[in-house]
Amino acid sequence: MSGRLNFVLALALVLCALALVNAQYQARQLFIELERSASQSRQLDIEWAQLQLDQSTLGKNARIEASATRDLNMVPLTPARTQYLTVGEK
Repeated sequence: MSGRLNFVLALALVLCALALVNAQYQARQLFIELERSASQSRQLDIEWAQLQLDQSTLGKNARIEASATRDLNMVPLTPARTQYLTVGEK
């Protein structure tokens, strides 16, 4: 009877040890995934700040006007170049 009890206890001990090893492995995997996610979050925060800076820079009127003048050959509107349309009366 004592030998059978020792065998059952040894089997229970081995199963508990295997469960512990498995739990530690899963905990390490989750920690690694957590660190990756935190790193990705920091990277996305940096990109978001850069995009906000780019948006504020690109939206400035002086830059838009310079781009229109340079790339589209547009010139500022003057009263001498303004044409007024009137509806002809019958």
